[in-house]
Amino acid sequence: MATTVYDVLRRKGSGVIAVSPESTVFDALHTLAENNIGAVIVLDGPRLVGILSERDYARQVILKGKASKDTPVREIMTTPVVCVDPEQTIEECMALMTDKRFRHLPVITDDRLLGVLSIGDVVKALLDEQAFRIEQLEMYIASGG
Repeated sequence: MATTVYDVLRRKGSGVIAVSPESTVFDALHTLAENNIGAVIVLDGPRLVGILSERDYARQVILKGKASKDTPVREIMTTPVVCVDPEQTIEECMALMTDKRFRHLPVITDDRLLGVLSIGDVVKALLDEQAFRIEQLEMYIASGG
């Protein structure tokens, strides 16, 4: 049985680190550093409006000569945000992340943010799934099939 997004969120937890679109990029970077994460969700109240990554900062602030203390998150965040459903498989997430070159995928159901998957979460889930399958095959072979 394929591992779903819901399975991963259930194991890792659904805590989400978020900032407002009106926050300064400097404050958002501070949030990234404090939490040792590479991207932060941008919420306008309960509504997902964007995602801000270190890549956005490098391309939209540093390379354009903007000042992070003067630039609001809304000016550089990635929008619209590609999201996944909790019923999608980890394989589907990996394909989407690889194709679109994303490292973070918000999980949404009924317009409600449930959590965020990182590329690390997806890789770990895939490795765990493969290890389980290998173990099952080894037990089958050892039992004489």
